[in-house]
Amino acid sequence: MSGVVAVIDYGMGNLHSVASALRHVGADEVLVTHDAELIHQADRVIFPGVGAIRDCMAEIRRLKCDQLLADALVAQHKPVLAICVGMQALMSHSQENGGVACLDIVPGEVRYFGNPLVDAGGQRLKVPHMGWNEVRQVMNHPLWQGIPDMTRFYFVHSYYVDAVQRDLLAGAVQYGVSADAALARDNLFAVQFHPEKSHTAGLQLLRNFLEWNGRC
Repeated sequence: MSGVVAVIDYGMGNLHSVASALRHVGADEVLVTHDAELIHQADRVIFPGVGAIRDCMAEIRRLKCDQLLADALVAQHKPVLAICVGMQALMSHSQENGGVACLDIVPGEVRYFGNPLVDAGGQRLKVPHMGWNEVRQVMNHPLWQGIPDMTRFYFVHSYYVDAVQRDLLAGAVQYGVSADAALARDNLFAVQFHPEKSHTAGLQLLRNFLEWNGRC
């Protein structure tokens, strides 16, 4: 069912590891591109990202990837998966780099974990949050199919998403605070963790994305 998957390339992140993982789980064709026509013609879209949000937002807007993403979500109603900084870019605003306006596709704030950051027992936690952590599934969703609740996924981030609409929360992670690990709305699914680095569970999530029809 996958058809053509377009991985939006705005110069941020190891996009080819995402593309390789998609091919591994059976994608018919994967294009890493910012070409508007190719993205319009694709059957589903991945919006990844790694790095500082100010640089990401500058490139997203320079290459008009914000409009491409909006078209995919609204005009064409394609399944869209946002990953890591791609998820953060969907929000209204980020505290990173002194404060950066984001795409405001999903109302909410991207917040710094804090310094010092401590767990429930008072033990200090390192920032960035880097490594494996359990994701609590908050809603039933096709992208969780075959993935047990509290499965570990791989995270690398110093800032976390705090969405305004709590009914969009699909998964949560605990790291000093309860952070939004996954959000879902209509044909959009967004994750803070890296499925392409999360071994069996991450590959299952990508496989589910290839089969997903864009409905919750």
